[in-house]
Amino acid sequence: MTAAVPAGLVAAALAAARDRDQPVAEVPLTAIAAAAGISRSTLLRRLGGTRSALDDAVRDSGVDPGGRPPVRERAIEAAAHLIGERGLGGVTLDAVAAAAGCSLPSLHATFDGRDGLLAAVFERYSPVLDLRALAAEPPDRLEETIRAIYRALLTALHREPRVIPAIFGDLFSRPDGPASRLVRANGPALLQAVRLLLMPEVAAGRLRPLPFPLLAQLLVGPLVFHSLTRPVLEAIVGDELPDVTRTCEVFADAFLRAAAKPRAGHDATLDVDGGGVASNLGSADDQT
Repeated sequence: MTAAVPAGLVAAALAAARDRDQPVAEVPLTAIAAAAGISRSTLLRRLGGTRSALDDAVRDSGVDPGGRPPVRERAIEAAAHLIGERGLGGVTLDAVAAAAGCSLPSLHATFDGRDGLLAAVFERYSPVLDLRALAAEPPDRLEETIRAIYRALLTALHREPRVIPAIFGDLFSRPDGPASRLVRANGPALLQAVRLLLMPEVAAGRLRPLPFPLLAQLLVGPLVFHSLTRPVLEAIVGDELPDVTRTCEVFADAFLRAAAKPRAGHDATLDVDGGGVASNLGSADDQT
């Protein structure tokens, strides 16, 4: 408990909160002072002139005073920023607790340890949820599906803080490090989301029947590599590098050129330079 705040004031704050059925942070200081049997000015003087000292003391007693996001939300955001700044290997529960303004026991209770916290960060910042939503209502045309997948991937890769690039960076530099454990534990959910989008297209004859792991790598690999190296490329080639929207279109067209099955009687030529897939791919109905 914070030494500067007497235990009696913490008890008075909790009692006032119970009486008013409000979080401590929402209880007026006058009500807390009345519960403590002192004036508001005396209460403020004993708190060192700041309300936050009382809230911190209540929090240290094991009660969330309210007025802030829950521990889970604060910890996920704090861990994400630390991953972006330090990389995955440099993130400890102590650092997350300090950044999130919570205790170590609360982190363990909320996430069941560091691995649980990192899994929650991965789910929040990876494209898993977006890809699942896309798979639930996929577009009618193959090329629209592929472009939607790339947009979801780009959003995840370029979202600040840059959690996913930091995870890949750790994965490439230390194959047996924490990123490897994280990807092994949580990667199947991402692959399953991609599978739900690609395999129906294979079954319908619109994508070549390549082994799924290779099909997924063909889809994801070039864009991931581009996103990881883009900051360096921008410094080297400047305006010669297309913006991310155009880049997404180029990679989508390249994937379709490699993996899409042309309609009967048509070749596989794609209008890449024109910024879109040529009509020879046809609609989903035409390719059935």
